[in-house]
Amino acid sequence: MRLLLDNNLSVRLIELLSAAGHEVQHVRDLGLAAATDAVVLDAAATAGQVLVSADSDFGALLAAGNRSGPSFVLLRRTNGRRAEELAQLLVANLPVIAKDLEAGAIAVVGEDEIRIRSLPIGRARESANDA
Repeated sequence: MRLLLDNNLSVRLIELLSAAGHEVQHVRDLGLAAATDAVVLDAAATAGQVLVSADSDFGALLAAGNRSGPSFVLLRRTNGRRAEELAQLLVANLPVIAKDLEAGAIAVVGEDEIRIRSLPIGRARESANDA
């Protein structure tokens, strides 16, 4: 899977996730360490990458913009977790949610649960008959 790691995640994850067979970049690799969330979303969408972050603002941006991509993985409860623990969490769960992410989704991944919401999310998707 092609992944783009947000600035709030360790660059150490690149090596760990790459060893598990994923193609991984960090926003710092792209010169986007100080970029806005909207710019990071656009970069992931343009490159066909799944954005991985601990920042829930990306989900809000996807919903507010009624966007169909990029797919986004929100890691929950990352404070105090080492890169190795986060990598294990992702490696264990990415195969389970891969089809959803390929189709366009937001996946919230925690230690004990995964929640998935298909994209786009927004009022425009609710009903075409309401107009």
